[in-house]
Amino acid sequence: MREAWRTSWQRQAGDGMAEKRFRLEILSPDRIFYTNDVTMVEYNTVDGEVGVYAEHIPTTQIIAPGRLTITEPGGQKTAALHSGFVEITKEKVTILAEAVEWPQDIDTARARLARDRAQQTLAAEASEQEHLLAEEALKRALVRLDMAGELQ
Repeated sequence: MREAWRTSWQRQAGDGMAEKRFRLEILSPDRIFYTNDVTMVEYNTVDGEVGVYAEHIPTTQIIAPGRLTITEPGGQKTAALHSGFVEITKEKVTILAEAVEWPQDIDTARARLARDRAQQTLAAEASEQEHLLAEEALKRALVRLDMAGELQ
């Protein structure tokens, strides 16, 4: 779906617009995860999938767990983005991530255990709060497993 949308948007905008760059900064509590000039960034929000090109309208968004795709002039990079906020200005996109991981850094054994625990909680009689927390944990675990290529 993203590829079809991107191709359609690029046709409408023209080739020059698709090549404009903007600064992308991704910050997590313990480090600067990524900073570079990019042509596009895609991620999930609580309102759905979002793709941002240069000169996007300024806004803020709440991140939902999912795949982060960074398009650089030479190719794409992907990461697991779990939660946080996005601030978009005319010149820059800043992602303040509570958790973000490159696929090679994902501990798949830990992600499988988290998935299993969350599924057990969802199957059991638990409070509404416990179910909500388990649903979020399950989403994060599934994103990790998907990004690591181990989603079954």
